[in-house]
Amino acid sequence: MIQLSAYLFLPMACHHSLIYTPRPYPHLHLPPDPSLSLLPSSPAASHYRQNLNFPYKKICNSHTRKGRVVCSMAAQNKAMSGNRMLVFVPPHPLIKHWVSVLRNEQTPCPIFRNAMSELGRLLMYEASRDWLPIITGEIQSPMGVASVEFVDPREPVAIVPILRAGLALAEHASSILPATKTYHLGISRNEETLQPSVYLNKLPDKFPEGSRVIVVDPMLATGGTIVAAIDLIKERGVDNSQIKVICAVGAPPALQKLSEKFPGLHVYAGILDPTVNDKGFIIPGLGDAGDRSFGT
Repeated sequence: MIQLSAYLFLPMACHHSLIYTPRPYPHLHLPPDPSLSLLPSSPAASHYRQNLNFPYKKICNSHTRKGRVVCSMAAQNKAMSGNRMLVFVPPHPLIKHWVSVLRNEQTPCPIFRNAMSELGRLLMYEASRDWLPIITGEIQSPMGVASVEFVDPREPVAIVPILRAGLALAEHASSILPATKTYHLGISRNEETLQPSVYLNKLPDKFPEGSRVIVVDPMLATGGTIVAAIDLIKERGVDNSQIKVICAVGAPPALQKLSEKFPGLHVYAGILDPTVNDKGFIIPGLGDAGDRSFGT
């Protein structure tokens, strides 16, 4: 089963989420929220409800700490997830902006690649929330002693871009995350059979225990490529719960395969589209992300 969650953090307010949950919640009929990028009334949302059996639910989760409201995502995600896959569609206006630039067929190659890298930066920021290893302690500031938290550099996040389009989406990983290691994975798709074929594998023989892995693939269309990539990563000792997927556009066939094979996986998408054509392209999508990123 898949859950789809689009979330919005509001300063000093509660945590709003658009969540697609399995039955039995057919009685929930809530009005559209204009701040969310996948509205219940949209064609895409209608398609996901009809084909993946998801009703619409909106929740608010917050608690008070030392007189201020704190929006907590980790506990909520754990409660929502269980053995299900979660798909997050952050409704940030910058994400919508860069997706719109990518969709435009008139966008030239250099601007397209820049838009893809900026979208990747934002999605990685969202994906790393409440997920990175933290070191706590105290330091001396110019005005006194302060309690601090740092991301632990001893546990770098593994970034796995799927070549070649994944290179653009993963370009800013090292500027977002304080410690990373990049492992390139080349997978091509047969244009007739739509089956994946691995032509480059720079993954380690074994990932260290507890490794966090972000797999970067701009287009989750038929699902063959991303499933093959995650299979290779899992063979090297990484659990589903320690893997996150970043994509520009997702579609039902890929999400359905991922949910069936990898319960507990988290996917972060710029947008979700309703269909894939007989050539394996997402509709309306944004075309061939590799060709448009590199001009070849």
